[in-house]
Amino acid sequence: MQNNETIQLALENLNIKELNSMQKAALTEASGKNDLILLSPTGTGKTLAYLLPLLNILRQDTNEVQVLILAPSRELAIQIETVFKQMNTQWKTCCCYGGHSSNDEKKNILENHPAVIVGTPGRLTYHISVDTIKPATIETLIIDEFDKSLEYGFQDEMSEIISQLTGLKKRMLLSATDSEEIPKFTGLNKTTKLNFLPEDSEELESRINLMKILSPTKDKIDTLYNLLCTLGSQSCIVFCNYREAVDRVSNLLTAKKLYNERFHGGMEQPDRERALYKFRNGSCSVLISTDLASRGLDIPEVENIIHYHLPVNKEAFTHRNGRTARWKASGASFLILNDEENQPEYITENIELLTLPEQPPRPSKPEWVTIYIGKGKKDKLNKIDIAGFLYKKGKLGHDEIGSIDVKDHYAFVAIRRTKVKQMLSLIQGEKIKGLKTLIEEAE
Repeated sequence: MQNNETIQLALENLNIKELNSMQKAALTEASGKNDLILLSPTGTGKTLAYLLPLLNILRQDTNEVQVLILAPSRELAIQIETVFKQMNTQWKTCCCYGGHSSNDEKKNILENHPAVIVGTPGRLTYHISVDTIKPATIETLIIDEFDKSLEYGFQDEMSEIISQLTGLKKRMLLSATDSEEIPKFTGLNKTTKLNFLPEDSEELESRINLMKILSPTKDKIDTLYNLLCTLGSQSCIVFCNYREAVDRVSNLLTAKKLYNERFHGGMEQPDRERALYKFRNGSCSVLISTDLASRGLDIPEVENIIHYHLPVNKEAFTHRNGRTARWKASGASFLILNDEENQPEYITENIELLTLPEQPPRPSKPEWVTIYIGKGKKDKLNKIDIAGFLYKKGKLGHDEIGSIDVKDHYAFVAIRRTKVKQMLSLIQGEKIKGLKTLIEEAE
């Protein structure tokens, strides 16, 4: 491997000691001349499988964009950029997506000369059309969650982008499902296909305890509430089939004083980021979502999946359940059925019927609280600055500060609930790194 030392340093920066078999195979094949199709289930580390080979492909003798990575969702694009930055290589990256300033992206590209650009199809089409991105310099194209991109209707945008990449030398397509036919617009030439999809889903299913719960009424909200109370403080993703249903379920649970966050494609990007951050850092244990959260998101250690609405097909069912029992862990999956619904035909086994207690105690408040800080990377603020400020001015101990997430214009910090009021009182009127800013509990 020509850049073996660079790859090893990247792995050390990611605190990864050993690659899995899929990642090892991808590193070997993606560094070669053939185009690559990589099929592997959600949660197996595909992002690293295509980012590491770039260290064998990227050149040092140019300031032009060399690699374009397409992702179907903003969250996946941000996640890819985050992993690339954590590798701490000499190459720069820029993430482009809707919901925030395109001018910031233009400035980043024109001033910082990223070698790798990650983005959603719509925003990347825009940047190419206004000449921010010079498509002729791009030599490597990667499409992550390719099947999801087609499902979301991005075929026209992807086709338009690829048609302008006249200097392409390599294409990589990543997917969690197999497809009988790859669309011609991808332009795949001599192709290597790595298929790490299980021949059946028995291995995953063996680690998921699947149960069903019968709702005595057509409206399942009371049954859902009882289930969440029964599960207590365990982490849960509740899947609904529509955005409007997510909003309704979230509002009804909130009215019952059960704290939750919602997540769907109709929300503003900062609201989506805040919801995911709260769920990841433990300051919220219940996330109500559409299938947008079933793939392409880094949400570790989800203990329970709840199908409030039945998945539209077996594939959707599998992807939802794939959010739990990741990396050989175990998890639970619950189907809530009313008297007008039957167990889906694609679930052939007998499912255990779970009877819920009539009045389980409402879960206690989460141990962590998310704090919002109104300054971010663009203000030269980083994690070390924030942690130091909270240690010194907020009088917090190391075990009283959780994860810190710094965005361009703001930051989030997880603080132990027992220390929040005291900390906010102590830092009132204080400046962080010489900056006066708003610091408050995130709504």
